[in-house]
Amino acid sequence: MSTRLATGGRLLDKSQTLKFTFNGKHLRGVAGDTLASALLANDQMLVGRSFKYHRPRGIVASGVEEPNALFNMGKGASFEPNQRATTTELFDGLTVESQNHWPSLEFDVGEINSKLFSRFLPAGFYYKMFMHPRPLWKHVYEPFIRQSAGLGKAPQRGDDDTYEHFYAFVDIAVIGGGVAGLQAAKAAAETGARVLVMEQTAHWGGRSPVDGGEVDGQPVDKFVDETLAALEGMENVTLRTRMMGAGVYDHGYVLGYERVTDHQPDAKGPRHRLWRIRAGQVITATGALERPLSFAGNDIPGVMLASAVRDYAVDYGISIGDRTIVVTNNDDAYRTAITLKNLGLEVPVILDARAEGGSALAEKARKLGIRVENGKAIAKVKGGKRVEGVAICAQAGEGAVLEEIKCDAVAMSGGWSPVVHLWSHCGGKLLWDDAQAFFRPDVDKAPTGDAGEPFVIAAGSANGELSLAGVLTDADAAGKAAAKALGHKPKDTDAPKAATIGEAPIKQVWLMPQGAKIQLRMKSWLDYQNDVKVSDVQLAAREGFESVEHAKRYTTLGMATDQGKLSNINGLAILSDALGQPIPQTGTTTFRPPYTPISMSAIAGEAKGPLFQPLRKTPMYEWHAENDADFEPVGQWRRAYCYPKSGESRHGAVNREIKQVRESLGLLDASTLGKLIVKGPDAGKFLDMLYTNMMSTLKPGRCRYGLMCNENGFLMDDGVVARLDDDTFLCHTTTGGAESIHGHMEEWLQTEWWDWKVYVANVTEQYAQIGIAGPNSRKVLEKLTDDDVSAEALTFMGWKDITVAGVPVRCYRISFAGELSFELAIPASHGRAVWDKLMDAGAEFGVMPYGTEAMHVMRAEKGFIMIGDETDGTVIPQDLGLDWAISKKKEDYLGKRAQERKHMADPKRWKLVGLETTDGEVLPDGAYATAEGTNANGQRKTQGRVTSTYHSPTLGRGIAMGLVLDGPDRMGEVIEFPKLDGTVMKAKIVDPIFYDKDGEKQNV
Repeated sequence: MSTRLATGGRLLDKSQTLKFTFNGKHLRGVAGDTLASALLANDQMLVGRSFKYHRPRGIVASGVEEPNALFNMGKGASFEPNQRATTTELFDGLTVESQNHWPSLEFDVGEINSKLFSRFLPAGFYYKMFMHPRPLWKHVYEPFIRQSAGLGKAPQRGDDDTYEHFYAFVDIAVIGGGVAGLQAAKAAAETGARVLVMEQTAHWGGRSPVDGGEVDGQPVDKFVDETLAALEGMENVTLRTRMMGAGVYDHGYVLGYERVTDHQPDAKGPRHRLWRIRAGQVITATGALERPLSFAGNDIPGVMLASAVRDYAVDYGISIGDRTIVVTNNDDAYRTAITLKNLGLEVPVILDARAEGGSALAEKARKLGIRVENGKAIAKVKGGKRVEGVAICAQAGEGAVLEEIKCDAVAMSGGWSPVVHLWSHCGGKLLWDDAQAFFRPDVDKAPTGDAGEPFVIAAGSANGELSLAGVLTDADAAGKAAAKALGHKPKDTDAPKAATIGEAPIKQVWLMPQGAKIQLRMKSWLDYQNDVKVSDVQLAAREGFESVEHAKRYTTLGMATDQGKLSNINGLAILSDALGQPIPQTGTTTFRPPYTPISMSAIAGEAKGPLFQPLRKTPMYEWHAENDADFEPVGQWRRAYCYPKSGESRHGAVNREIKQVRESLGLLDASTLGKLIVKGPDAGKFLDMLYTNMMSTLKPGRCRYGLMCNENGFLMDDGVVARLDDDTFLCHTTTGGAESIHGHMEEWLQTEWWDWKVYVANVTEQYAQIGIAGPNSRKVLEKLTDDDVSAEALTFMGWKDITVAGVPVRCYRISFAGELSFELAIPASHGRAVWDKLMDAGAEFGVMPYGTEAMHVMRAEKGFIMIGDETDGTVIPQDLGLDWAISKKKEDYLGKRAQERKHMADPKRWKLVGLETTDGEVLPDGAYATAEGTNANGQRKTQGRVTSTYHSPTLGRGIAMGLVLDGPDRMGEVIEFPKLDGTVMKAKIVDPIFYDKDGEKQNV
């Protein structure tokens, strides 16, 4: 049984007892425990059930690689699923529950999958089983899969904790706080570089204090303390524990995930902090992870990594069992046997798969009286919910049992794999090191920055150096190289010297025994979390999944939270053997960030509740609110839909506002329209490529309506472009398109036309924009300005700088309502003042504000399109009759070639028309016009759809715009639109311009 030892536990404060609850049982731990060590101290070997077969699962590891001990933690608002016991620091009052079982952890009916049905549930069974009979999918298969899928429970309440984002700019970011990370940071910091060091655990030094050794003639833990003290004394160094390097991205961007108060839930401050770091150089001193061995029963609780058994003994004073058998293919596991023996625990035998055995460490074990068997392996582990014994066989054989030994724990070691995840995130390549049986970073193919120079350096074990001496030498060189790459001058000092212990070469052992029969292979586990066995990977190879990426998805090997930490190398080695090819030819799966899971709340940061989507307000927002505006959301803005008076409906308010604009005068707050300054010698050339029509020929002081398409030819935005001077344009976009069009422009400038001299600035919020519309709009404007705004001085589609109410503004003569209109662009700080002046000056004309709905109706009356109504991502300008806005003079623009494709130039594409119902009613929005006949699915054929539909108070009837097959050639024809209630509406195809077709109103 596992228990707390009287000695050991270097990280513990045994004077402080902590109480916690596991599955309703009240247990005790001590300060410094992790949840995993506290459970083991209470002999809780069974911690969960596997995903598919519901086999009993115990703790395997001691760090982030732990696949089994994932718990539902907390209650109510603090509830969080899938929390890893090995990285959760114990605190008083902690409540956890195990996952993936029913009705209880000890008795799980799902275990029947393992005992009776496992032979029918191999890798990929669901791809075959759930195909037929087809009718069962909806009512049987899908509900069953949804009920079975996933680990843990989804939280039912909101999260009451706080989270934050933090931005940091450093010269060098060091990921990892072991001896490699500390030495690399010290070497770099001594040059004066700004250094950030992040360590994912609560303690510095990594594995070295557990494994022991000497540095410069003193114990390694003292070296750690002295190096840490030196770094703490440097102003240019920032040290952070409980902070994981989650991902490395382009341009030196690093994501850090800091667990600030997880270990002290009652402490003030954020629970998690997400660091967004920009670094000139990144050093990945992320260490190495021990691999398990694949033998029958290697998943039974009590079978653990040898390094984890050592960690629990030294760090937490935990004995996993009274009798621990060690099985290995390398020398490192001997350290575990020696540690256990020195603590007074029994090690019945060390099974070394190497026929020639180990070296100095093996001899030391023998001198302690430990039996060592070379060339031997485990045929199978005996036991169910905990280890009871092992059957020993020859590694070179097929599994014939030579001897059985009783034990209650197995410490296994299949070698070590450098943690190359972060190196690989940004394109770093790997090399197969056959001598040490792992993939290591290829220093000649490091991640590179925009200048093609490497910006990531692997150090220590993460670079394939497993000895303490090699780790320190490599880390010192990495720190100096990173500083030198940034222009700093490293000190001419030697790396710390560490004592070395000779070790025998590792033997590549991917399966025990090497000729294991199918009965053993079907119980030899590669991926504990996803229930992937050796036989599953071999089956995938036989079924043609030769790519490691395909095999991964077919078997689910290394998916979910594991991400290849434990299972990757063993799995691809088995796949390589099945395919009869070397491991490098098989390659590795893709390592993707984050390195370990990040809480969703940390990603959101402060953006929750009222801050989830901050409300954007125009300078006149408060006036609208004070005057009872009925707001509607438009992106992050709130715009006035209409201004209903007491007792007035929305429909009535919209009709009143339209009538006022058509007959006299109305004001519109148009401040939300996107405003992008495009400036530079190549600005005209740039806009010629973005818009379908020619912008470079536009004269200063003039405006031009433009259409913007994406590279697939589909219409994505429209707006008026004004030329401010020879090198400067102001591009207006739709309200919802301001940010996306800005990003669209930047993408093309930065990736395709990077050498063009163009600068783009989003000035949407720098200006208030007021639309003045109606027959009396010029009169009210003339009351507030001495500048000439006559029809001759300011012609249609022109602009000029004028002064209104003492405020300098830019005045555009443009119209979206079809009436005489002006738009004033006003510095945002003066927007409300000018609005108030206009309202006062317009009182004699009965001025009133009008909202977005009145604007939409009036634009539809004029046949003007609206992005998002007449467009849906599949519409091109030609569909909308906008051929006049496509230049015939220029050779190219974004989307031009796409629009020349056969499908895009098909004369049978639906075209824009107007629609008038025969009874004057309003067509349903989005309604489809039906045609004769049915399609292949037995559905009525369609010949068009409604894109915009309104009641027009100006015309006293319903009007609509729509896309109809051969529409422009069918004027006067009546087509049918079925409604949801079974009735049919009829509408006549008409010209899309319903009001003032010749545009006389806007030229008053």
